[in-house]
This record gives sequence, C-alpha cells and structure tokens, in this order.
Amino acid sequence: MVKTVKTPSGGRTIAYETWGDPDAHPVFLLHGTPGSRLGPRLRTFDLHKLGVRLIAYDRPGYGGSDRHERRRVVDAAEDVAAIAEDLDLKKYSVVGRSGGAPHALACAARNFGSQVASVAALVSLAPPKPDSEDDSPGDAATDGLDWPEWHKDMSESNVSTYELLRRHAPDVTELGALLARNAETIRRDPTVFLASLRGEMPSVDRVIVEDAGIRQALLRNYLSAVGEGEAVDPRAPMGWVDDLVAFQRPWGFDLKDIDRSVPVMLWHGEHDVFAPVAHFHWLAKKIPSATPKLQPSAAHFAALPALPQVLAWARDKAGPS
Repeated sequence: MVKTVKTPSGGRTIAYETWGDPDAHPVFLLHGTPGSRLGPRLRTFDLHKLGVRLIAYDRPGYGGSDRHERRRVVDAAEDVAAIAEDLDLKKYSVVGRSGGAPHALACAARNFGSQVASVAALVSLAPPKPDSEDDSPGDAATDGLDWPEWHKDMSESNVSTYELLRRHAPDVTELGALLARNAETIRRDPTVFLASLRGEMPSVDRVIVEDAGIRQALLRNYLSAVGEGEAVDPRAPMGWVDDLVAFQRPWGFDLKDIDRSVPVMLWHGEHDVFAPVAHFHWLAKKIPSATPKLQPSAAHFAALPALPQVLAWARDKAGPS
C-alpha cells in the first residue's frame, strides 16, 4: 500500500511503500534513473526469507512525490529520514543502485540521528569536478572526477545527454525536451526504450536483461517513472531532469564526511558503460573506510541479480536491533 509523508522543510509530499516482514531489519532501496519505488526488487516471499523489510520511495519529481526544485544529491538524506520517522524506525540500512547510489552515500554522510546502520552503493557515478569555483559558490563539495575522465568509456547516449546539459546549463530546456521525447517513447512502448539501452550494453548485461523476470521489472520501472495514461503531463519528466542535474552539480557533501562508524560497500561491474569503472576507483580512493567489491566479469545490470547478497550484507553489518 502506498503511503505518503510530508518533509519537515518545505512540506513536500513523498510517496513510499514497504514490503516484507514489518518486524525485520528495515532497508531502504533507492531506485535508479529514471525510476520509481516500483523499481526492480525482491519478491515479498524472498524478503521474508532474507529477514529484510524493504522500503522504497519515489524520488522528488517521480511518481507520487512532489518535485524538489534545485535539489541536490545530499537532499535525499532528509527525505529518507522523514520516511524513517514516519515508520518510527530507530535503525535502518540504505542500498542505492545506479542513480540511487550517490543518494545512498549522502545518507551515510549525513546520518541524521545516527540511525543509518549500513550503506551500499551499487554501480554508482562519482561526482564531477566543477568547471570553476564559481560554479558552486558556498557548496560543501568541490572535489570530483575531471570531465574527460568522468565520461571516458561511458555509453554514447549518456555522454551526449550530459554534454547537452553542460552546454546549456543552467537552462534545462533542451535537456527537458530530450527527456520528454524519451518519456513519450516509454509511455508508448517501454520495450523500445530498453532496446535502445540494450544496443549499448556489453554482452554480459544483455544476458541479464533477457531474463523474463528482470525484463518485466525494468519495463514496469521505466513506465512508472514517467507515468502512463491520457492524463500524464506531456512536459519534461522533472524527476529525471533533476536527477541528471544533481549528478552534474556538486553533491552537497564531501565524501570525507561519511560517518566512519557506518559500514559502506561499493559494488561495481568492471565492464559498466553507464557508470564506468573509473567512477568506482575514484570513490574507493576517496572513501578509504568503504569495502570495495569489483566484479571482473560483470557490468551495470549485474547489480540486479546481486541484490539479495547485498541486502544480506547490509542486514548483517547493521548489527543487532
């Protein structure tokens, strides 16, 4: 059942759902880009076996959550904390995949109320280095990967999208128009969008997305991210737009701020073309307390079949309730 909560600052509505044993260890699963709370996850039966209560929410601008204009990656920590308070959680873990991974790291850095017990970031991007100090006056974080290294070995569609954003920033009109066309393609037939991604995937990823269960979960995820039906707003999908802008802006926290008492895992596939392995190596260097797990024969979508093991790690590292 979908629940909603208001954020303490701004009074925005956040939509979320929970699955699994309500008395088991709570783990937030932060969705990719584009995505929603209905993104790929374990079945309820498997969550009960694993001893995990899974919580997922629509990031601002997606699904049932209000948009948060000019949001930064760090803002996810406050949203997660608001849901945790609504559920009366005293301790919880956070797992983020792909576009959700930087937001999971934000939860480790902010750790409101010292309630974050463990964090895993799967196939995460690294922050880009600002072009100049003037790009982010007063921001907490100015460190990041140089742009040539940031997009090296990245898929052509990702590079062209981020290049479009950088050319026109801070104006997102052109980016919004591009993503509006992508959203319309998804609404007409999400298999077309998945096929466009599949054309850029390494073979190890293609095998994974050909699995019927994973394929259906991805299609549902993309469709729920942009909405469906005649009443859908035809304009730019702002959750998607705001995600990409947030990844390219300073994230709002320094990786050195990550609470060393919080176990952190960095999980990555060596052949990833959507978040290239250079991002993993940079993050691992900047978060020396993290446990790096590089999979030599895997790529981006291998994070999906790895999810049960990652959830078990997050549960075990959280310690006793």
